[in-house]
Amino acid sequence: MIKEFLNSDTLKEECGVFGVYNHQDAATLTYYGLNALQHRGQEGAGIIVGNDSKLWGHRALGLVTDAFNSNTIQQLSIGSINAIGHVRYSTSGGNFLVNVQPFLIKSNEGYFSVAHNGNLVNADQLRVSLENKGSIFQSTSDTEVISHLIRHSKEATDILQIKDAIKQIVGAFSLVILTQKALYAVVDEYGFRPLSLGQMENGSYVVASETCALDVVGATFVRDIKPGEIVEISNNGLQSEFFAEPKPAKCSMEYLYFAQPNSVIDDVSVYTARRRMGEQLWMDAPVDADVIIGVPESGSLVAMGMGRASRLPVERGLIKNRYIGRSFIQPTQELRDQAVRLKLSVVKHIIEGKRVVVVDDSIVRGTTSKKIVKLLRDAGAKEVHFRSAAPPIMNPCFYGIDTSTKEELLASNMSVEEMRVYMNVDSLAFLSVESMITAISRDYEGELKGQCVACFTGKYPTQLFDNKLVFQEKC
Repeated sequence: MIKEFLNSDTLKEECGVFGVYNHQDAATLTYYGLNALQHRGQEGAGIIVGNDSKLWGHRALGLVTDAFNSNTIQQLSIGSINAIGHVRYSTSGGNFLVNVQPFLIKSNEGYFSVAHNGNLVNADQLRVSLENKGSIFQSTSDTEVISHLIRHSKEATDILQIKDAIKQIVGAFSLVILTQKALYAVVDEYGFRPLSLGQMENGSYVVASETCALDVVGATFVRDIKPGEIVEISNNGLQSEFFAEPKPAKCSMEYLYFAQPNSVIDDVSVYTARRRMGEQLWMDAPVDADVIIGVPESGSLVAMGMGRASRLPVERGLIKNRYIGRSFIQPTQELRDQAVRLKLSVVKHIIEGKRVVVVDDSIVRGTTSKKIVKLLRDAGAKEVHFRSAAPPIMNPCFYGIDTSTKEELLASNMSVEEMRVYMNVDSLAFLSVESMITAISRDYEGELKGQCVACFTGKYPTQLFDNKLVFQEKC
């Protein structure tokens, strides 16, 4: 599809999760919450609802608005007071209905449902072990591995079974788990992916991948779920405990790219962090220029920060076509070769004859960046200077981002000068890792409570498994 081709050079995050406990409109609130988290996954959506007797739900491929209509939500609302939901992008497992979450498990021990944001690095090893014990898998998702581990546990209570399961997994996991008795929110000891706790006016609790979803449903932000923490929400209220010692390593790309600008992660405003990245980027790599433009949408706030630091005008020199959808017709080969023009158009009078600084959130494979530069030169730009708000991405991510090999990463295969020539720009510069951390954590005097920068440095916080062999390079 044309949208897949246009987005082939962008980073994609795995998913977003949402949960509500003890609210008469749990299904509707979850529907709204998932819409607010739609940016975290567009391939599939699901909602599981329940009460103290049973759980049931609906899952479908596509956007939230494709997956659910008013009749579906009405049916989910009848008799339910609890719900969890999920939006998905497939970094682990293919884009098939069987992989759409939340997963619902029924057995003689009762019902439970699991929704997962992240990626397990030892999923393959655990899958083989579980199959040897008799487990039959219906999907290719690593989330089903978590479900089987919970069901295989010999512990006596739900929370002990969940703890038993998560102690066996390695990698990134922010989980919402719904049983007939409680809602659980779980974050791995590194806190790779965000998960926030909110409360409604009636006292009901809500959990969501980002605070922007709490805002949409009218919940008041309470706090973030901490690394290594499991929170149980039931008729007895809220109880919390730690299953592992926290080793914070929040994914830096959450602040830079994945999260909505109106979200707050670990007390840091995403909006402010991106603007500060632009300020730092200009201080790191100033250049004589006439105008700054951001690649929409994620480059726009960074461009604003660069403008504040440089006193140069910031203009909307690139306009994004919001109506290139999933069902857009397949183009001819000639149009495919210039497909970026379908997604982005240039405001020529802003560009023509100008020395232009263009800033994007990152450079992954480089193909889209190169085409953007060509658009600007075709529009008459006198000079084009490219700035990346992310440091060079030189290593794959194993924690829920779809960069799986070094071979596909431009910065892993070229020097900065070689990249400059390849992209046909007059200058090329990246935000340094140190400047990125400073931008995010300025309110904390340059020290965040932990950040993962493995895709830039190659130093991974966890063990990594490959055919049962462990990579030794770690932080």
